[in-house]
Amino acid sequence: MGLWIAAVGAGACALALAPYAWTYVASAGRRRRVGTVPHRPVAVVLGAAAWSEGPSPLLARRLDLAVRLFEDGGTERIIVSGDNREVSNRETDTMAEYLVKQGVPADRIDADRYGYRTWDTCVRVRDLFDVHAATMVTQSFHLPRTVALARAAGIDAVGVGDSSMGARRRSTVIGYVREVGAAVKALRDALLRPAPAHSEL
Repeated sequence: MGLWIAAVGAGACALALAPYAWTYVASAGRRRRVGTVPHRPVAVVLGAAAWSEGPSPLLARRLDLAVRLFEDGGTERIIVSGDNREVSNRETDTMAEYLVKQGVPADRIDADRYGYRTWDTCVRVRDLFDVHAATMVTQSFHLPRTVALARAAGIDAVGVGDSSMGARRRSTVIGYVREVGAAVKALRDALLRPAPAHSEL
């Protein structure tokens, strides 16, 4: 009886972790460092918390990766995607302003102001910005899911992630834990392919 319970428990755990494993398998070989990531014409920076005084530390680190990509010739264009409502401190406005301050020309930056979810971002940049190949930029804990969903949306995606453990350990640990549940929704999105919440620019 004990062995049967253990087997059922192990099976349940494996089933629960299967979507999380899928994100890693689907993004295998496509998660790279800035210096080794293959060229893509567009870099897509996923949104995160914006503060009244500017991007949060994790968001700033994502944007810094995009700046490095741009300066190194790894991309020619940057799309910032996030929630640009006032309640979210206008993420994409904040992101674009930060990039300009770091020396990225404003005419090389586009904003997806309705990137409420990772899947929405992938579909919107594909359909509204005509993106078919991109480097996805986010934190390392979020990168497997991001690249997996971009590929599911038909984008030839690679990704670079900021390993924020040393700078924001608590937020990073929480991020990894949350990814287990988020992967379930991601796999559902990849299979069902829902329309984004907003389909306009």
